[in-house]
Amino acid sequence: MNSPSGPDRSSSSLLTRAGALRVPEIAAAFWIVKGLSTAIGESGSDFLVTAMDPPIAVALGFIGFVAALALQIRAGRYIAWTYWLAVVAVGVFGTMAADVMHVALGVPYPVSTAFYAAALAAVFLLWQRTEHTLSIHTIDTPRRELFYWAAVAATFAMGTALGDFTAYSLHLGYGASVAIFAVLITIPAIGYRWLGWNPILCFWTAYVITRPLGASVADWLAKPRDVSGVGLGDGPVLAILGVLIVALVTYLAVTKSDVQQSDRAESAPREDPVVRR
Repeated sequence: MNSPSGPDRSSSSLLTRAGALRVPEIAAAFWIVKGLSTAIGESGSDFLVTAMDPPIAVALGFIGFVAALALQIRAGRYIAWTYWLAVVAVGVFGTMAADVMHVALGVPYPVSTAFYAAALAAVFLLWQRTEHTLSIHTIDTPRRELFYWAAVAATFAMGTALGDFTAYSLHLGYGASVAIFAVLITIPAIGYRWLGWNPILCFWTAYVITRPLGASVADWLAKPRDVSGVGLGDGPVLAILGVLIVALVTYLAVTKSDVQQSDRAESAPREDPVVRR
């Protein structure tokens, strides 16, 4: 069993380099790109299922999800491009998974929301019992990374169903849904910053809420005015979000400003002490 306070360097893996941290530093850039990725997951899914036969779109979404996740797992350490590509792919397929339950199987949004919430709780419970920590600062083994991505996938699916629940089942519309989730996401931020709440609980609570918030923003921008949207269309919204994500991830890939400190120190080239002096 690995210690929750540090990496296990007693064994190596072909999937993940021992001790390498696989997730970015949690700072403002993380939340900005995460919010954009949740929005593009919604608009990307909606665009694909309307541009082609829905079963084909879902199959392509699944293939993209598996390919991006495999690329991320095999990277051996945190790399901005592979990590955020995996997040976007999870976002698109997670949206499709939630929509399939409602559209194809006829499952009401409250039921699908509860189902994915139970799935997420099960992932967290098994992760905690196995690794004794849910901190993303300890994602440094293949098993922990798989737990992490299972949790991420569940948050995307649950968040999609939750956003649709408020917009459709509660008849609040997209604008009101955006306002509700924008207020809700401030609660863990305030609790962490000023009230001393548990940082792991605050992180995962905010992480879950970013999904319905981002999806509601994407729907509000894309959907027609007669259903409380702005009416830009899924394609234009997808293109705008894609440009923004590419620009921000390019910045992160070049500056490496979101690489966690221990991994940055390990991967940085050693300086010649004579030159440094």
